Amino acid sequence: MNKFFAVLLIGLAVAACAGKPAGDDLPKEFQPSKAQVDSVSYLLGINFGSWLRQYDFGSGLNYAEIIKGMKDFVNAEGQPQDPDFVKQFKVDPNEMNNLFNSYLEKRRTGVSMANKKKSEDFLAANGKKEGVVTTESGLQYKIIEPGNDVKPGPQDTVWVRYKGTLTDGTVFDEVPEDADPIRLTLNRVVPGWTEGLQLIGEGGKIELYLPAELGYGEQGNQAIGPNSALVFDVEMTKVGKYVEPAPVEEVKGKKK
Repeated sequence: MNKFFAVLLIGLAVAACAGKPAGDDLPKEFQPSKAQVDSVSYLLGINFGSWLRQYDFGSGLNYAEIIKGMKDFVNAEGQPQDPDFVKQFKVDPNEMNNLFNSYLEKRRTGVSMANKKKSEDFLAANGKKEGVVTTESGLQYKIIEPGNDVKPGPQDTVWVRYKGTLTDGTVFDEVPEDADPIRLTLNRVVPGWTEGLQLIGEGGKIELYLPAELGYGEQGNQAIGPNSALVFDVEMTKVGKYVEPAPVEEVKGKKK
C-alpha cells in the first residue's frame, strides 16, 4: 500500500469499521447526539484540511469529489487489503502517489514561476526608490541608522531584533521591539543577512530586500514560498567579535 493511501486510510479509520458505516445499528442509548456528530464531522474536516494545507494542494480542489471519495470509501464492501477492494472506486487508490506527486509538482512549478516574476517586479521597482542601494550580489538595502564604528565581520556574532515580511507585507517572522534581542552568527544565516548586516554598526538599523537566491531560494520553507523575495527590518544592538581559538599545544609530538 502506498504512502498517500495509507495516510488516507488512517484519516478515515474513525469513520469506517470493516468497510461499513459505524453507528447506524447501535442501540439508541449509544447513538451520538446530533451535536456530537456535527462537531466530530467538522473536526474531521479540519483534520483533513490541515493535511491538504500541509502538502499545499491549493484552494482549487473539487470538494464535492472529496466528499464523494470519502463516502465511497466508507461504504465500500470488504477490507482494504482485499484484492478487489480498490475496484469499487472510479480512480484506483494505488495510483495515488503518482497522481498526487504529478499534481503537486505542477502546482509547485507554477507557484515558483509566479513568485519569481512577482519578486523580480518588486525588486525592480524597489531599487528605484530613494535611499535604496543595490549591491553586485543583487541585495538591496536602505540604512535607517548607521550605528557606531563596531561593525561585524562574517564570522562575528550579532544581537538583533527584526521583522521579516513577504513583498505583500505578510509577516512570517519577527522579534518584537520590546523583546530581548536574539543572538545570531553571521556565517550561519541566509546570505543576504551575512552581507547586509556588515554594512551597519552596533545600534544600527537597516532595511534589507533579499532576492530569493540570497534568502530561501527555490525551495522556500513552510512560511515562505519558493522563489520569494523577502523584506527585513533589522536593528542590530550588539556585535560580538570572533576570537580565533588558541592553538593546541603539542607535547613530545603528541597533541593534548
